[in-house]
Amino acid sequence: MDLLVSVALCAVVLVLVLLMLLSQGGEPGKGRTLPPGPTPLPLLGNVLSLDRSNIIQSFMQVRGLLISNGPRWQQLRRFTLTCLRDFGMGRKRMEEWIVQESRHLVTALSDTHCTIFDPATLLRSSVSNVVCALVFGQRFNKQDTCFLRLLGLFGTILRTVSGPWGQLYNVFPGVMRWLPGPHNHALQAGQEIKCFVREQIQQHRDTLIPHAPRDFIDCYLLKMDQEKDNPSTEFHYENLECTVLNLFLAGTETTSTTLTFAFMLLAKYPHIQERVQCEIDSVVGGDRAPVMEDRRKLPMTEAVLSETQRLLDLVPLSVPHMATQDIAFRGYCIPQGTVIFPMLHSLLKDEQNWVDPHSFNPDHFLDSKGNYRSNPAFLPFSAGKRACVGESLARMELFLFLVSVLQRFTVSALLGPDSLDINREPGSFANLPRPCMLIATPR
Repeated sequence: MDLLVSVALCAVVLVLVLLMLLSQGGEPGKGRTLPPGPTPLPLLGNVLSLDRSNIIQSFMQVRGLLISNGPRWQQLRRFTLTCLRDFGMGRKRMEEWIVQESRHLVTALSDTHCTIFDPATLLRSSVSNVVCALVFGQRFNKQDTCFLRLLGLFGTILRTVSGPWGQLYNVFPGVMRWLPGPHNHALQAGQEIKCFVREQIQQHRDTLIPHAPRDFIDCYLLKMDQEKDNPSTEFHYENLECTVLNLFLAGTETTSTTLTFAFMLLAKYPHIQERVQCEIDSVVGGDRAPVMEDRRKLPMTEAVLSETQRLLDLVPLSVPHMATQDIAFRGYCIPQGTVIFPMLHSLLKDEQNWVDPHSFNPDHFLDSKGNYRSNPAFLPFSAGKRACVGESLARMELFLFLVSVLQRFTVSALLGPDSLDINREPGSFANLPRPCMLIATPR
């Protein structure tokens, strides 16, 4: 019996290996050969080929990964983008909302009384309240302990997903659910945030006025009612819950993380901070709040924000794209249905496009006359149909929050610029700034 089992196992392994080799088959030049890459193992794929201490560098040597995609994303993205624009995303109404939230941020910084504070916590709550205005139709008090706990859970999830435990969970979800480890904290955090979202959705259901939608959830609920007789509709409760979670989490963490890194960099390089403040003083002054019209007159400020995004390289693998048909590329074939991760990292850190790609240098975005100049390799929000749905909102938030703070405060580190470590914490999904404490001194 033992002999039969051994033979059967060997046969299974042999078949898997043959299938693996055949899947890479085809003769070069006949449109059937996949691009080169490390040989995948049965079941494990290429997971053992990746350097967990520097996952992005590993992906620089791998051509593609396979995950699901399809019409669901297309319908939900189109609806979400239209709905958010209707509620002011990228428009004057949203600008006024951000300016108002900036005032709350300035007040919170004043309340620190020149003592150390955690920029990630303050900025996360400010940015999240802008997202909450769009999605939930309300803002939350910065002293609301429940709200602050939820925001803290965001960081837990993002760091776990970007670490080795998150990688293992993605590969072996059925097994990892039963094993101890930090991934369980992230799963519990996700469930807690889900409960909050479900409560918000139920409150909206109970108070919904069909002819007067207040926010994204209301609009989605009305769309669900319109599509209730369509058995193939994508507008059902599960997708509502997932979409709200995505907007709430991603809309908060991406922008607040970028702002946190921006203030770290300005504290690290006070001479650059001084240049930005001088520019703000000359254009905005100290008697009024900044507005988006000021942006074109503040090239140094704009250059600092762009350079922050470039250096941070927040989501180096971007988000997945799918080949909708067979694609011939340099003698190879990328089959229809293949999910492709565009390596934004390879653009943002390309030595051919940036003089010093691994250093903070706002002059990357300034010409000889000090005017802002764009660079085709600068794609922090990705490109094409998969570009960030909240790009216009994020750009508005980054500018107004940064200028509002620097107009009133100088940020610094308690132990001086040299005490700040601006090296990111590399991960499989996101590059995150290291935790830090800063001081905001009124100007």
